[in-house]
Amino acid sequence: MEDSDAFRLIKSGKQSWFDNHRKFLPMNRPYRRNTKDFIKNRKVTKQFPGVRSGDEIMQDLNNRGLRKVIDVDAEVVNAAISKTCGWNKRSIFWDLPYWREHLLRHNLDVMHIEKNVFDNIFNTVFNIPGKTKDTYKSRDELNKYCRRPQFAQNLVTIKYPDVPFVLNKSQKKDVLEWVKKLRFLDGYASNLGRCVDVNKIKMFGMKSHDCHVFMQRLLPIALREFLPNRIWELITEISLFFKQLTSSSLIDEELRNLDEQIPVILCNLEKIFPPSFFDSMEHLLVHLAYEARIAGPVHYRWMYPPERYLRKIKHKIMTKAQVEGSISIGYIMDEAAKFASFYFKEGDPTLPLKEKRNEVYLDDIVDDDMFEIFKPPGKAIGAEGKRYLADNEYTEAHLYVLMNCLEVQPFIDVFVTEKRKQFLNLNDEAVNAVTEQEFPSWFEKYVHNRANKISNHYLRTIARGPLREVRTYNGYCVNGFKFHTESYGSYRATDNTGVCIKGSVYNETESDYYGTLVEVIELEFETLPVKRTVLFKCEWFDPTPHVGIVVHPRYKLVDVHDKKRFNKYEPFVLAVQASQVYYCEYPGRTGPRKDLKAVCKIKARAQIDIPASPSTDVIEPAFQNDDNDVIIEAVVGDEDVLLIASSEMDTSGDVDVDEHLIDHEEETSDEEEFENDVTTSEEEDEPDLDDSDENE
Repeated sequence: MEDSDAFRLIKSGKQSWFDNHRKFLPMNRPYRRNTKDFIKNRKVTKQFPGVRSGDEIMQDLNNRGLRKVIDVDAEVVNAAISKTCGWNKRSIFWDLPYWREHLLRHNLDVMHIEKNVFDNIFNTVFNIPGKTKDTYKSRDELNKYCRRPQFAQNLVTIKYPDVPFVLNKSQKKDVLEWVKKLRFLDGYASNLGRCVDVNKIKMFGMKSHDCHVFMQRLLPIALREFLPNRIWELITEISLFFKQLTSSSLIDEELRNLDEQIPVILCNLEKIFPPSFFDSMEHLLVHLAYEARIAGPVHYRWMYPPERYLRKIKHKIMTKAQVEGSISIGYIMDEAAKFASFYFKEGDPTLPLKEKRNEVYLDDIVDDDMFEIFKPPGKAIGAEGKRYLADNEYTEAHLYVLMNCLEVQPFIDVFVTEKRKQFLNLNDEAVNAVTEQEFPSWFEKYVHNRANKISNHYLRTIARGPLREVRTYNGYCVNGFKFHTESYGSYRATDNTGVCIKGSVYNETESDYYGTLVEVIELEFETLPVKRTVLFKCEWFDPTPHVGIVVHPRYKLVDVHDKKRFNKYEPFVLAVQASQVYYCEYPGRTGPRKDLKAVCKIKARAQIDIPASPSTDVIEPAFQNDDNDVIIEAVVGDEDVLLIASSEMDTSGDVDVDEHLIDHEEETSDEEEFENDVTTSEEEDEPDLDDSDENE
């Protein structure tokens, strides 16, 4: 700790971690020899030694003579020692025998770090008075540490020149008016428009989660049109760093890359922002990826769950004069109700089952032979309407259902094989065109041909096609998302109309398909049992790369052209295939991106990404016993019997405990029973059974 490179600024008097990140770079990095962009005339040759072990820290504490706060004269002794090092006391946790073995003895709260970093960036870029890091004192001391004469004070006008990372007044207004009009998905974020004051040109009252959404989703979009490209790229890299770090599924290789990239990002920021910008929050970024590798995803370690729980228990306050008593009584009542619910078969009948947001609980399907495409994937929203499909709609809907039914796939292969034999020179595009035109009629004839002996009721029904009359709805809940049609969602405070479908292949000519939901249609097929499937009718943006879809080559940010549409009539997708996105316009709408909308992909709350790798096939046991023998308690008749199963035994087969024991009892002679009785009486006279078991 005494080897820290942090220093106190001359004018502002605050602690700064400026130029404290080059030591994390490899030794051959040119930044280490740079004497111009960082602290002038300074080269960095030392290297970060790594995280200290528990034994090293313990030895350091003992050598310094730090005392615990409960010791005599602890305050006086620790105050004298703390002047020469970063320690101010000896924690009582070091008395725990396992504490020195911890790989992570503290936990950095990513929630507050992210909020503080966002506040520093936003307030500095918007030049918020009293909160910006680019102050007069910062300009005065800037050239005492760095070589940036272009930002020094003009002695004639006694003014400071503008810096490239600060927006002008018109740009600030454009961003704030853009924030005021934003509409997010249902349950995704709060209304940020309430935090905007266009007259005073500032934002106020932003909660931690508001900063979280703005940092990871909106900041690169808001500043892309106004900041120089090199500055926008650095802010985007910080945004993507937090986005990857706070992901629900982490990959060790990606975390190692983040650990290597974040010192470079901070060094690039040091080349642009003043030393006053870099407080302890910016420095802590270099340790977050390492902690994520040790402790796992941040969702189990940051402060969102505790603070939300605090809000929950605050609602239990009935008497403000006795706050603690109200909270404790309410907590005890919840615990008692939860405990009592275990004695009911279906839980506590007095506590209603509360469904999670956008989650759907469906009844079990009675018919196990029903096709997957006919099983209800979600729940409809709004009033039910009815209409008849047009000819082109009916054809496309029937074709899409056939092409996406798993049970029909073998017949598609048979059809394609026949066509390739009939026309030898057909390429893949021609085969797809022939399949779309001829397969539905061919499939109906093939299924109803008695010579083919197809008796499956569902195949014969799906081949005949759906009914012309369909049900329509204003929205649909599926896959953990809530979708609204354009007409229904245009008057709402949230925007749930964005739809994304994964492309079949990913190359230069095909990627994801993005569109908006026009109508929710429920198809019904004839004959019993009732067979229905839900389709989304969508309007698709042009998926052509560099024309309708523009992807940033480095950061993979996706933009869609608002005025270009897919020229092929394929409006339908299965509801179960849809994932949700929202489209965000760029502020200003006057630059080169005036017709583009940024795409923000969303993942459902209940969805967890599990990588498909061979390692996932091996399931680790939840409990591992150090002993090789496992003791199992079994009841035979009225007697309790202890069975000892060795880990070397083959437990793959089922063992009938009762028959095994009964056969053994029948083979036992009278003489052996007498010896067993004597042994049992001797064992009862033993004074200490625990010691005998341990010796065995």
